[in-house]
Amino acid sequence: MNLILQGLSANRSDIDRIAALAQAQRVVPLSPNAFRCEGVQADDALRTRIDAECLAAQLDYAFADGERRLADFRLVAMDMDSTLITIECIDEIADMQGLKPQVAEITEAAMRGEIEFRESLARRVALLKGLDAAALQRVYDERLKLSTGAERMLATVKAAGLKTLLVSGGFTYFTDRMKTRLGLDYTHSNVLEIVDGKLTGRVSGVVVDAEEKKATVERVCAELGISPRQAIVMGDGANDLKMMGISGLSVAFRAKPVVRQQAHVALNFVGLDGILPILS
Repeated sequence: MNLILQGLSANRSDIDRIAALAQAQRVVPLSPNAFRCEGVQADDALRTRIDAECLAAQLDYAFADGERRLADFRLVAMDMDSTLITIECIDEIADMQGLKPQVAEITEAAMRGEIEFRESLARRVALLKGLDAAALQRVYDERLKLSTGAERMLATVKAAGLKTLLVSGGFTYFTDRMKTRLGLDYTHSNVLEIVDGKLTGRVSGVVVDAEEKKATVERVCAELGISPRQAIVMGDGANDLKMMGISGLSVAFRAKPVVRQQAHVALNFVGLDGILPILS
């Protein structure tokens, strides 16, 4: 196998030390901060040692099939909050009500898998009742930022012919704008109910929970005539695990421990474009 090592500022001495630990046959620079260590025999003991060494050096790593390329995939599916973008939109909306700590606590518990997502969503949205809908635009304008590497990753996957899906437990107000801004092919998320310019404290329509996220990936794959194994799925929270579990490559991005443990690849330090060296 290949061992891909990358960081925001990779120290070559760290790369060479970890490559030697892995008994790599050759180290190939892919960029100033990404390296492919070829001819590695991976076992559980080595993976454990590499994990500890990379964490200490602030490097991301992935054991990759040397034959696998980006062109082998047909779809990239992404979570939105804390994955494609840096914020949790509902937490920032709640800040407009002075309720960010209460809502953020529920959000964190849900992402760790400690609260069922539907329950957490209902509890959080209920706290927003009566908020002027103009607060949504303020969050979009003032606080929403793309994650590091998002635009480069999207440009590269589109150039390779892959379709893009944004599937979120967040809200259409933001996913619709992301679709237009980034030229995404598909989006699916929750609809915040608004009456007379105020949030009612409810969502309308289908709740986009873990099952619905998985079903959305399956629906889009069926529409494209591909297997879910031809999809790359990226997320950070427990409600992403089911859609990640049917993918050909699951990517935990700055994710909760329960997600990192189950994903094929974890990106803790580099940006979303960290998937590119793994598939180069």
